[in-house]
Amino acid sequence: MNETANIVDIDEGNAQQLLIDESFNRPVVVDFWAEWCEPCKQLMPMLEKLATEYKGAFLLAKVNADEQQMLAQQLGVKSLPTVMVIKEGQPVDGFSGAQPESAVREVLDKYVPSPQADALLEAEQLLADGDIPAALALYRAAWEESGHAVDMTLSYAAALVTASRFDDAEQVLNEIRLADQDARYEQLVAQIQLGREAAKSPEVAALEVALSAQPDDHGTRVKLAIQLSQTAQYRDALEHLLVVLRADKDFGDGEVRKVYLDTLATIGKGDPLAAEYQRKLFSLMY
Repeated sequence: MNETANIVDIDEGNAQQLLIDESFNRPVVVDFWAEWCEPCKQLMPMLEKLATEYKGAFLLAKVNADEQQMLAQQLGVKSLPTVMVIKEGQPVDGFSGAQPESAVREVLDKYVPSPQADALLEAEQLLADGDIPAALALYRAAWEESGHAVDMTLSYAAALVTASRFDDAEQVLNEIRLADQDARYEQLVAQIQLGREAAKSPEVAALEVALSAQPDDHGTRVKLAIQLSQTAQYRDALEHLLVVLRADKDFGDGEVRKVYLDTLATIGKGDPLAAEYQRKLFSLMY
């Protein structure tokens, strides 16, 4: 047995106990592998990470198919890697070949509740109720707890898109490897592009043209920042406000600082974006 009771190595002596008997207590995910199998070496670390993340909700049972040939034959293994899910003594699901993490999680989620499931349900309800800062805080916490798992990354990015936080959604999506960029990923990328276009109101477009003609017009820049913040384009809004504050910390008799702080409050305490721009303001002022 490995250092953790959630990951075990299978041999003839423990196969009955850990593959069959244990499957009546919790699902057993069996990974058939071999030293010469390169895809096995890609898949196994992911499965081990998931077994740790799920904190014992399933048992990861690793079977060296070269050393346990009879067991592999009994379970009908024809290629490596092969992964089976055993529940109540019977294989109920599985797959062959290396798979992206999102696909592995889809299989697991049929039999094992995600460690972040309850938090996601609460976050979804908060988002539906319009409490965007609280919803995003829960999504972010679940995302970080999952170790930036692909499905959680997509869920968090989708919430950011719903909140019109397009730049932040794009940053989150940038963490997804090319191999995991599935149809849902492509859909979110398209939604970000469309959202950005929709956010370009005539007022914003006119202010951008005016500012382009007169970059030192701080009054226009502040008006643009306010318009951008109203469509949740907070990063761009705060950047414009910083430009003004760097030129004149007291511009508008302190009104620009107030707009800046109000924008941070709207984003929500503890949000990484708010924390980032709180630090920038502190550096500027002190």
